[in-house]
Amino acid sequence: MAKVNVSLDAELVVEVMVLSGVGSPQDAVEVVVRDYIARGHRTEARTELKDQTLRDLDAKPQEPQG
Repeated sequence: MAKVNVSLDAELVVEVMVLSGVGSPQDAVEVVVRDYIARGHRTEARTELKDQTLRDLDAKPQEPQG
C-alpha cells in the first residue's frame, strides 16, 4: 500500500488523539480518515435507498383524477 506524508497542525492531531483514545498521531489521522469514509458510505446508502423509494413511487400507475 502506498504511503502519503502530510503536515498537520499539531493541536489538531493531539485533539483527535485525545478524543479517539489512540496513542500515536498516525493512528489518530487514520481513525479520522476511516470515519470520514464510513460516514460517506452510510450517507450514500441512505440516499440511494431514499432515491429508490421515490423512483418506485413515481413508477406506480396513478389513479384517474377528476
